[in-house]
Amino acid sequence: MEAYSGFAEVYDTFMDQTPYDEWCEYLTGLIGKYGISVPGEEETLESATDKERAEMPEAEEVLLSERNLVLELGCGTGNLTQRMAARGFDMIGVDNSQEMLSIAMEKRTQGISPLYLLQDMRELELYSTVGTVLCVCDSINYLLSEEDVSEVFRRVNNYLFPGGIFIFDFNTVYKYEQVIGDATIAESREDCSFIWENYYDCEEQVNEYDLTIFVKDADTERFRRFRETHYQRGYTAEQMTRLIREAGMRVELTVDADTHGAIRRESERIYILAREIKKGESRQ
Repeated sequence: MEAYSGFAEVYDTFMDQTPYDEWCEYLTGLIGKYGISVPGEEETLESATDKERAEMPEAEEVLLSERNLVLELGCGTGNLTQRMAARGFDMIGVDNSQEMLSIAMEKRTQGISPLYLLQDMRELELYSTVGTVLCVCDSINYLLSEEDVSEVFRRVNNYLFPGGIFIFDFNTVYKYEQVIGDATIAESREDCSFIWENYYDCEEQVNEYDLTIFVKDADTERFRRFRETHYQRGYTAEQMTRLIREAGMRVELTVDADTHGAIRRESERIYILAREIKKGESRQ
């Protein structure tokens, strides 16, 4: 079974302790400090008079219509996407799981309705540039080779509006080797439960976890069983920084995702903020 097919049904249940509100607050602050996207700014162009539009430079029109678009790669069931949209950002969510996107679309409300696209991030195609790209909750770790990561970074750079920013997180090699390791985790709820059996290959730096999921059927009261296998790869800050530069962007911020301070050898998850740069500008 593909990853996030059966698990999609209970994903939000088991992720109910995830600090999406804190992530939203932090990411909004980073966009405000480093980015070019401004929530609610899309209304500025629409509210302009015909005379004002006629006098407005074409570049400024593009700035108003595209720089405020925010794309989330690996958006899953839309928990962060919806929160960012509620903050006023014009959101696009991309995921390669139809089941996850179906749940995300059910969360849309009048006035808060992100656009969702079924795409593999390695094959990202957009109708315009965007001012900000986000990729959080270890989505990057599902890319199992540097070649795949490079392809995603190149596509992000291609679709970023001039001066736009890319914010992503990733689980480190240290987390997989020293924290998760070969562990088994189980959790039981009234209507669902799961068993997570984890295996880590130190040589390949690839983490495999086999999920067995039990979900109660509302009509029969019987539990249905699903099994799916997920693969993730651990990366280092040095690897990611190099790949960002090779893709044509410049790293502007690298922080421990849990403390928001300097990264350490023991950092389990890291945020990197990179910027699209013009030709000839330094990537250092």
